[in-house]
Amino acid sequence: MMKVTSFAIASVLLSTAAYGQKPLGFKDVFDFKYAKNTQLSENGAWLSFSATPYRGDAVGHIYSLKNNQLLTTVERGIKPQINKNALWVSFTKIPSLLETETATKKQKKALTNDLVLINTTTKEQQIFSKVKDYQVSDDGLWLAYREVHQDEQKKKDETIDAEIAADKKDEHHTLVIVNLSTNTTHRVAQVGKYALSPTSHGVIFATHNSNGSQNQIGFFHLSNAKQTPLISEPGVTLSQATWHPTKPLVAFNMGNYVNDDPRRRNYQVTLWNAATNTLKSVKNSDGWFTAKTAKLTWSEHGERLYFQNRPELNVKPPELKYLETDSLYDYDTIRAHKGLKIWHNDDAQIKPREVKTWQETNKHRHYQAVYHINSEKVVQLSGPQVQDLTLHTEAQFLLGSDNTAYLEEIMYNGFFYDYYAVNVKNGNKKSITTRTRFKPSLSPTGQFAAYFQNQQIWLKDLTTNTRTSLTHNINHAIFADDRHDYPSEQAGYKFAGWQLDGKTLYAYSKYDIWAFDVTTKTAARLTQGRETKTQYRVRHLDKLATGFTPGQTLTLSAHNLNNKQTHIATLSLKDNKLTTVLSDTARFDVLKKAKHSDTLLFTKQSYHEFPDIWQTNSTYRNPKKVTNLNPQAAKFSWGQKPELIKYKGYNGEDLQGVLIKPENYRAGDKLPVVIYFYRYMSQRMYDFPKMELNHRPNFPMFTSNGYAIFLPDIRFEIGKPGPSSTQTMINAAQKLIDIGVAHPDKIGLQGHSWAGYQSAYMITQTDMFKAVVSGAPVTNMTSAYSGIRLKSGLARQFQYETGQSRIGKPLHQALDLYIENSPVFFADKVNTPILMMFGDKDGAVPWQEGIQYYLALRRLGKDATFLQYEGEPHHLKQFPNQVDFSIRMMEYYDHHLKGHPAADWISNGSPYQSE
Repeated sequence: MMKVTSFAIASVLLSTAAYGQKPLGFKDVFDFKYAKNTQLSENGAWLSFSATPYRGDAVGHIYSLKNNQLLTTVERGIKPQINKNALWVSFTKIPSLLETETATKKQKKALTNDLVLINTTTKEQQIFSKVKDYQVSDDGLWLAYREVHQDEQKKKDETIDAEIAADKKDEHHTLVIVNLSTNTTHRVAQVGKYALSPTSHGVIFATHNSNGSQNQIGFFHLSNAKQTPLISEPGVTLSQATWHPTKPLVAFNMGNYVNDDPRRRNYQVTLWNAATNTLKSVKNSDGWFTAKTAKLTWSEHGERLYFQNRPELNVKPPELKYLETDSLYDYDTIRAHKGLKIWHNDDAQIKPREVKTWQETNKHRHYQAVYHINSEKVVQLSGPQVQDLTLHTEAQFLLGSDNTAYLEEIMYNGFFYDYYAVNVKNGNKKSITTRTRFKPSLSPTGQFAAYFQNQQIWLKDLTTNTRTSLTHNINHAIFADDRHDYPSEQAGYKFAGWQLDGKTLYAYSKYDIWAFDVTTKTAARLTQGRETKTQYRVRHLDKLATGFTPGQTLTLSAHNLNNKQTHIATLSLKDNKLTTVLSDTARFDVLKKAKHSDTLLFTKQSYHEFPDIWQTNSTYRNPKKVTNLNPQAAKFSWGQKPELIKYKGYNGEDLQGVLIKPENYRAGDKLPVVIYFYRYMSQRMYDFPKMELNHRPNFPMFTSNGYAIFLPDIRFEIGKPGPSSTQTMINAAQKLIDIGVAHPDKIGLQGHSWAGYQSAYMITQTDMFKAVVSGAPVTNMTSAYSGIRLKSGLARQFQYETGQSRIGKPLHQALDLYIENSPVFFADKVNTPILMMFGDKDGAVPWQEGIQYYLALRRLGKDATFLQYEGEPHHLKQFPNQVDFSIRMMEYYDHHLKGHPAADWISNGSPYQSE
């Protein structure tokens, strides 16, 4: 195993610095920054991101990876982009937090963003004001952006009643074209969609005048600053435009506002060659059209243009309105204004799901087609029979899927799909497998596919339609997920990929990577993870690759299930040499590889070490730390090094949990403990804690204020989720008492959603825990079973019959199990104070579930408090509510576990008042 000395030294220095004396407070959490929207230039020379605090203004950062120095910063800079030749780094500069928080609704609509361009050679910054959107050319010579003016909204309002009006949500602004070498600018008024060519050809754009009569699709020549109309036609417009990667060829979807129905408006897929000034239409099949929301995508080298289309829609029925006296009494007109949804037993989907999928998918559903440039041939790739396609622009065969046949079954049995191999050349489709929960893997040549079924990996020859089990003779490997504790078929460990020629399949067992020869059906184990309980997985760093080459060296993550460390390794496919290249008592994650250089970014983290960004190359021999985003962490009393605690589960299985003690803990001290849990948690051993305030406790805030935090693993028994989790938790808590860490009268539970249910159930079975904070719990499985997940529109039945709630049978077959696992039926057994929290717009768990439990406990005179956060979904999203709940959670535990005086809301509640 290769050890990197610099990591060991850094860890010692950091662990010394991290143990400060100052307790972490709520305001301290606000200042912790994370790198958002990380960008690595294609030449590997520049790194940019937005350093975003939990509360406050973001700061854009640019680093030179030649010397790992900070080039410059941009106040309030977000969403960085680096142009292709890395001459420019751009940031969107947003209004300050103070401006947005103090603005009225009307004032917020008037706030605009700026664009900041940074020249990586000169460090010069250019600021462009009131920018709606922008594009920088690949060669770095040109900038195009739309400029927002306050009077444009007034103009837009005036055009709504125009003869040919633009769609309400379509915005038209002044297009500004800037020569970044000379800083000369040109402006084009009232531009909608536009596209700047990668090199110095020009800008295609659509303009819309006040009444739509003089609309144009035009072209601005960058060489001579001349503007040429391509198409002048009343109402003409663009919905999409994208340039060929290397040629002066642009593809666009052209429509016309004369048709005022955006769903039925045809947008002609069109190619325009800027060199020859020629237009070419890409024809859809008869009965098909391309609508407004359709996308255009070029393959990497421009051999193929992927576009979207859909079958023609039925004519929109006339809208019946009250127009004259007779219409006020006309039954048809009256009933046309009804508010009604009919739920029918033969519907494929229940109405909320049907509405949801209509609004999010089906209303504007498009299918995938491709135009082959050389042959000028259109091929339809997906359609009503194979609706979904995993698009990979470089692949010759694509994976198609369809779940239409299983829409009804989804409601109670979970998701199933039929899968197909789709030939990009001709659109031919071959069935891979039907009615499966598990996504298969398709070979690059399209001859073979692999899928998981009945605890085995199967290889299907799509030419002969025959299949073979690849794993039935392998006796010393686990290919079916042995942590699967759901009442459904075991999943496999998925696939790593294929050799580019399709002759070798790479797949995972629990620990290892295997190579399967598709001709001989023989297997070779490429890693030795089983012996050390290390789980090897491939990190796919080249998103355009369709397979591995025979001599390729792969980058792997190596996660040890015993000690929870995650290292980085490499695997040579040439000689199967496995080398550990980054290791420490930490977690490593490879983030990105530069497209055209041997530069890689990775993070290293532990409970005490923030995941700053490091750089290295494919040898991993000389890694260098680039960022240091949160040096203030050294000021705080963060806690001792986490340790793994072993205990027994419900059926005597060996489980682990992560124990984090306060920094000043001394052997023999008996501490108040907050147990935070869900399912498996011990893999978080080397995770830096999330520095935010939300539905979970902030770990270092609790440890720096005298608590121990424990994160236990829970494994469930089908049919007995409540009892099995309860007994496991009792075993885990007792272990903390036995080793002398936990005070037996100062142990609290905190869980949300599924763990909220568990904690609510546990206190009906034991008095071991002295306070519980339960977020969004199901408390009555008999009512929740036939409830609806409002966010997705799905019936909740599948969760109980095959999913997380783990009953394994429908309500009518196992009423006793639903009752036995429901806290509300045992509310009389509760002696533990409980604080429940719900958002009253929860789209996952009906918030009435919390009300049921609260009312039952209230009726019995139990110590129960219910926090209703208005307008909040399943997890709190609004910052004031996140802070409020975090403070109340700490106050609740301080009172019940530490004996602090109760906050007034704990003793007296809070009366409703409204001004």
